[in-house]
Amino acid sequence: MSATPPTGRPTGSDATPGTSSSGHPGESMHRFDAATEDLALAVLDRARQRLQLDPVPLDAPRAYDDLATAVGQTVTAAGLGGKQALDLFCDVLAEACLSTDHPRYLSFIPCAATEASTLFDLIVGASSVYGGSWMEGSGAVYAENQALRWIADLAGLPASAGGVFVPGGTTGNLSALMAARNEVRRREGTRRPLKVAAAATSHSSVSGACDVLDLDFVSVPLEPSDRGRLTGAALRRAFGDDRSDLAAVVATAGSTNLGVVDDLTSVADFCRAEGDQPRTWLHVDGAYGGAGLAAPSVRHLFDGIEHADSFIVDPHKWLFAPFDSCALLYREPALARAAHTQYASYLDVLTDRGEWDPADYAIGLTRRARGLPFWFSLAAHGTAAYTAAVERTLQVARAATAMVRDRPHLELVAEPELSVVAFYRRGWDTPDYSAWSQRLLDEQFAFVVPSSHEGRTCLRLAVVNPRTSEDDIAAILDTLD
Repeated sequence: MSATPPTGRPTGSDATPGTSSSGHPGESMHRFDAATEDLALAVLDRARQRLQLDPVPLDAPRAYDDLATAVGQTVTAAGLGGKQALDLFCDVLAEACLSTDHPRYLSFIPCAATEASTLFDLIVGASSVYGGSWMEGSGAVYAENQALRWIADLAGLPASAGGVFVPGGTTGNLSALMAARNEVRRREGTRRPLKVAAAATSHSSVSGACDVLDLDFVSVPLEPSDRGRLTGAALRRAFGDDRSDLAAVVATAGSTNLGVVDDLTSVADFCRAEGDQPRTWLHVDGAYGGAGLAAPSVRHLFDGIEHADSFIVDPHKWLFAPFDSCALLYREPALARAAHTQYASYLDVLTDRGEWDPADYAIGLTRRARGLPFWFSLAAHGTAAYTAAVERTLQVARAATAMVRDRPHLELVAEPELSVVAFYRRGWDTPDYSAWSQRLLDEQFAFVVPSSHEGRTCLRLAVVNPRTSEDDIAAILDTLD
């Protein structure tokens, strides 16, 4: 990570492009010569220009044939040269990618990274840090763990809690459920079929993880009185007094489609040990909504999360970090380590040391120190700024709710809890929603795609970008008149 070039390696104008001091073809790819210096300045300038845009362009996808004509073949024997490849990406390919940080990008869950986290991502890439073990990346792991500790404290998890940053919620859910399955097998000494329970509104990655782990996914039926939330009462209706086959319960802390937070307190109560039945593992998927823990105005919705055995939240969603970053936390990290540590002769030097190796707590061995950009932004701005930013998005979402309620041709799907506002346009069918959405994108005005609830097409606004304003929402809603 030293900023000083190693001795014995030619740099600057003394280096001849395409050759090396030893004469080995291809070694020039690994030398910081004059051409690389020029490329570095061009990359930094392009990055600076992108970060200075306000607002950023929305951009739009292009058809394959269109891109093939505009770009052609980029991977060739001779190479395009760094500058030409950079220009090709920035001027053509990047413009065929939607800007998820645009203030009117309100579909799916946007990503609005802070400038600080984006800039530091450049440092992470340039530093060649391996983030899988303490031996090789102790400084990075130390910093990542401080960011994880902040999240753990927000959730009320004990001081012993810990975990790792993984690529996204899918990997986080899979890793947590693998730890849950392993704990049941260790406790019982058997590999019998096991179940995982969750509401139908849980993220699709939960049932997908069950498929990978050969677990039976149980969609717990909900009553109207549950208001779309998984509750302890719903779990008892589904399982009665017999939880012997249940490896884990997955509760959602902010569903992707509507932002619903399950009744975590009653679900945790269901999971506690009773009689001769051991505790059932409680995993809380807060990939989107978990960031609400930082906002005092909605913190009460997450009461009960402190009882979770594992918990995820994606900083690249509502905590203003760049892709890709999911914080995965365990109440008892040793249980996760027992499930995930990989053993091989060449790894003995790591496993025998007993240090905090992030690769021991999730699927995968090789890992980028992907939590560092988030850590840097937290360290640079302070946690109070994060609270203010999350509260600002909630303020805009509440304003959006009021605007929808005030328009007679619009109808709320449900009363929003977090920052997702879903609604119907009265008199419209699916083709009307799709045509409207495409028109807004074609005009580079906004990106709002249709969704559905209980089989009925609707629109949803996911407000996680502090740059999204009440004026942006009003302008979008005005197009629905």
